[in-house]
Amino acid sequence: MMLTTKIAPAATRLRGGLHTLAELAATPLAPTDYLDLLDPLRSRTDLRARIVSVVPETADASTVTLRPGRTWRGHRPGQFVRVGVEVDGVRHWRSYSLTSSPDRADGLLSITVQTIPDGLVSNQLVRLAQSGELVHLEQAAGEFTLPPTLPAKTLFVTAGSGITPVMGMLRAHLDELSDVVVVHSAPTGEDTIFGAELQAMADAGRLRLVQRHTRHDGRLDPTQLADLVPDLAERETWACGPGELLDALEDHWAVEGCAERLHTERFRASLVEPGQGGTIAFRRSGRTVEADGATSLLDAGEDAGVLMPSGCRMGICFGCVVPLRDGAVRDLRTGDVTVVGPDDEVPIQTCINAAATACELDL
Repeated sequence: MMLTTKIAPAATRLRGGLHTLAELAATPLAPTDYLDLLDPLRSRTDLRARIVSVVPETADASTVTLRPGRTWRGHRPGQFVRVGVEVDGVRHWRSYSLTSSPDRADGLLSITVQTIPDGLVSNQLVRLAQSGELVHLEQAAGEFTLPPTLPAKTLFVTAGSGITPVMGMLRAHLDELSDVVVVHSAPTGEDTIFGAELQAMADAGRLRLVQRHTRHDGRLDPTQLADLVPDLAERETWACGPGELLDALEDHWAVEGCAERLHTERFRASLVEPGQGGTIAFRRSGRTVEADGATSLLDAGEDAGVLMPSGCRMGICFGCVVPLRDGAVRDLRTGDVTVVGPDDEVPIQTCINAAATACELDL
């Protein structure tokens, strides 16, 4: 017992000395920074994922398969994930539906991205991304999901890339659903994302598939939908696609008195050009302040009388993290810019970020 008592403090001092030496050798970085270089997906505050593959679905859409970091908490079919991609030194965030089943044995997840004109992130992922590259992630979010008790009759109405969250549901739940109709619109057959897989499900008798090619058939309206699906009012319906389609469906369901049976998911697109400084809006406090590109969000908020969470004020403790809801901010240490679209939510450190354009914080 005496021998053990003497050795334990010595071992502790030795470990402490080795850690101190490691810190000195790593300066100005910390030893954990080198661990991040060796294993960037290890458990850490900043969740990232490595691109495993990029597989084309159509001429303008690809499925990007990702290996998430160890802090990934999984998802429910139909949810989306915010992805941060570096383009010319600027980190842009976009939301994409998860198209993989959450119970994949290999632990991988996938998003399916369709390019949009001048879309920085979509074109980067579809045209330029390579396996092995790293992207940033937020945890899965969204309520466009099936309920725990699955409905007896289900209808999915989708258009374009609106099929992506529904494909996540079908891949995970189709064997549990008893009566499924999918009505999907795309410009042509060649433009139909997951066209072959949807047709295979229909050929196997697992669902009824109605495909509309808008260049020939025109846009789908609720009257046509009622003709295609006569028992429309009896079906729990999930719809995702362009805003005009969803507006028309919501109006029709409301008139028919079954609005509670319709669940919709709307995609939003935003383009923000970063600059230097701008108006900082604090959503909950209702205050705004003009700030230059050298004043931290923390200092600007405190000067405006906003109660700001804070800690070390050096970017180390993460005590100042709040959600950025819109706009762009620049990291005062590295110059990296984070861009967020309207009504998105990305946590940022206010002590080391400044406004790069008009922006909004959830404070």
